Amino acid sequence: MSIQIKNPKSEIRNPKLVSGFSLTEVLLAVGILAVGMLFIASAFPVSIYFTTMATERTIAPVVADEAFAKCKIYLNNFDISALNYNNHKILEGLLPNEYAYPSTPSTDPYSKKYWWSAIFRRVDVNDAQVTVFVSRKVGVAGRYYVGSDPNFDPNRPDAIGVGVSGVTGSYELTFIDPSTKPFINDGYTIVDNATGQIYRVLERYRTNDTVIKLDRVWRPDLTPSLVVSGAVWVVPPPVNGGRYPCIGVYQKTMRF
Repeated sequence: MSIQIKNPKSEIRNPKLVSGFSLTEVLLAVGILAVGMLFIASAFPVSIYFTTMATERTIAPVVADEAFAKCKIYLNNFDISALNYNNHKILEGLLPNEYAYPSTPSTDPYSKKYWWSAIFRRVDVNDAQVTVFVSRKVGVAGRYYVGSDPNFDPNRPDAIGVGVSGVTGSYELTFIDPSTKPFINDGYTIVDNATGQIYRVLERYRTNDTVIKLDRVWRPDLTPSLVVSGAVWVVPPPVNGGRYPCIGVYQKTMRF
């Protein structure tokens, strides 16, 4: 009877009996994992952007409804005869907190994120077209263009008038004052002072940055081939630059 004794060290040293990963396999796995993580990381900013857009598109109509209600409440005895049929008048006289959303009492109303402003245009004896601009404010210390009107508040985004000229039936408008060209840029929404029509700015030309292109023909009146000077309403960007603050423009005809 013979007894065989196995040497455990010889089994460990036998490469056929050793299981594991080679360095090449580890490097390949790490590389595949790194590529996958890069794709996942790149998706986060996009998802955050679309989530923010969806939130603002949900909030904007709510802010506009509150703005229309306040216009009706505070302007119940509004003298509409003071309005012209072919131009707008800015809403004035409310406390800053009334323009913020939500308009709850606050020691610092300028810390709120969402704001609205309104302009009025007479369309009938007792009726006025009310246009509400809903905007976001980024940063408590943000400052905004106010022009020369002392009624505007630099602490909140507000709609201001910008002088323009153009040919009726054309897609292009030219700034009357070149210094106001930073107020309007690609993708901005403007409202014609004479008609109340809403336009989308497709482009402010790079070669001639005093001219903007609209999404449809400009028709301040029905006279063809007439060069008309007028104004448009727009919410300009912050003074120090930044995102376009306006997130929605809404209109309603109201009786006062």
